[in-house]
Amino acid sequence: MPDPASPGTIPGRDAPLPGAPLPDALKGHWVDTRAPHATRPFLKLARIERPIGWWLLLMPCWWAAGLAAIAAGQPYPNPWHCLLFFVGAVLMRGAGCTFNDIIDRKLDAEVARTRGRPLPSGQVTAKAAALFMVAQALAGLVVLLQFNRFTIVLGIASLVIVAIYPFMKRITNMPQFVLGLAFSWGGLMGWSAVFGRLDPPAYLIYAASIAWTVGYDTIYAMQDLEDDVIAGIRSSARYFGDRTREAVALCFALAAVLTGTAIWLVGGGAFAWLGFAAFAIHLGRQVTRINGATAPEALGIFRSNRDAGLLLAAGLALDAMSRGWF
Repeated sequence: MPDPASPGTIPGRDAPLPGAPLPDALKGHWVDTRAPHATRPFLKLARIERPIGWWLLLMPCWWAAGLAAIAAGQPYPNPWHCLLFFVGAVLMRGAGCTFNDIIDRKLDAEVARTRGRPLPSGQVTAKAAALFMVAQALAGLVVLLQFNRFTIVLGIASLVIVAIYPFMKRITNMPQFVLGLAFSWGGLMGWSAVFGRLDPPAYLIYAASIAWTVGYDTIYAMQDLEDDVIAGIRSSARYFGDRTREAVALCFALAAVLTGTAIWLVGGGAFAWLGFAAFAIHLGRQVTRINGATAPEALGIFRSNRDAGLLLAAGLALDAMSRGWF
């Protein structure tokens, strides 16, 4: 947790003052230093100063695009698709987070780390946030319409999961699983964008990403354990308790097994397996750092999953490219 006496916090509460950089934001990010003051609350609603979210949403898209390129014999993952997934991940993560903050604004006011967010701190009204959410979603729809019909329908179907996720922390001990269902959807779309259908490798990488998401978001939830108990917020970190490291290890092991099976099914070569090995080793190192981690350390471990995901994505992309080289 941040130092209670540090600038931007209320002594004794660990809560950021309205408009101050939030505890889990990147230090010195342009949103907090250079963006016009009137836009900052909206940029924070979209989590622009916390890019790890869209990176994690993007990774399954790129994994599936790499697997599809290998399976289709393409010389590389479709660059246009990868760019669309990037833009779409930023937009839809922003829209999803805005919706989540609208629903959770009262709960967020009870948790020190989230008390300074735009809605619970009063920087933005719920109506303004809703309009901003719609604008982001419409921009995301423009991106989605660039894909084939099957992928468009598939993308729209994901909104059902996005809509129910904010309510899960009230009724289940595993809201991270529902988050995984939503955040892993790109594993299906990256494949369908190439083939216009879903096949076993797509389902496998989707399932792998769900397990990965439950693991990394459990690490993320370790930051809020004390406040979550007070506020009555449920999470996998609370549910697993003293067994958190073992539970995360199981999630990451399952993610590795499912990913390896998907690579085997598409006939992945040396680069794909090297990327897979780097990904699996990275996950293993995260597990060794969990026990006794402070809130800032848990946040650092969680953020490192971007690098884990990029290692796998790079391996799959290089594998597709190497077939043209040799």
